Amino acid sequence: MSTTVHPTQVAPSAAVVTASRVVYLLIAVIIAISLVIQIVLVITGGADARSGGVDMSVGLATRFARIFSAFTILSNLIVLAVSVLLAIDPLRDGRLWRVARLDALLSIVITGIVYAVVLAPQVNLTGWALVITIGFHYLSPWLTLGAWLVFGPRPRFTWSTVAWAFLWPLAWVVFTFIRGGITGWYPYPFLDATQLGFDGAVRNALMVLVVAIVFAVLLKLVDRVLPAALRR
Repeated sequence: MSTTVHPTQVAPSAAVVTASRVVYLLIAVIIAISLVIQIVLVITGGADARSGGVDMSVGLATRFARIFSAFTILSNLIVLAVSVLLAIDPLRDGRLWRVARLDALLSIVITGIVYAVVLAPQVNLTGWALVITIGFHYLSPWLTLGAWLVFGPRPRFTWSTVAWAFLWPLAWVVFTFIRGGITGWYPYPFLDATQLGFDGAVRNALMVLVVAIVFAVLLKLVDRVLPAALRR
């Protein structure tokens, strides 16, 4: 008796699985190296990849808190975790996993776009700070997006996935404004309510949110229509 196998149940080739693991491992290594360099620079008073400088008038704990509250670092940490898990199992799946996967894609792409369009013209990075900003703001975003476009796996995202994926960015925005209102420190100049006024800072945040919504919709549509090397 013959058994009919549905096309979506055909296992990908070993070569494709291996290639995807290599790419995701490469992304993880780039982020890990950039993160280690950034930590060393924070400790020694070197420039950071976000602003081009570290305020040495505050304590080490505050400097670390500022670095690890930046959207750049948090986005890259999410991508690092997701990439490691994908290197282990490229076909990993699950409801929470799909949200984390979309969070990694969406937040790191927004990180790359905002840095290139808004922040890069305002900073002049050299040396190790330039190395880590290339890792965090250029290699990580576009390698992550490229790997997903090539390997997938797809389809995975639903509109519910898209909605849940916005939970942590919105929480980060709220946290940033609350903390900034208390301490007077904001991680990015376009969110600095002290300099721009609360209305101006919120308006800038909403503009980024609109861009994020547009890209989330695009990612959802691509997830549905574009074939992937890895698929169930």
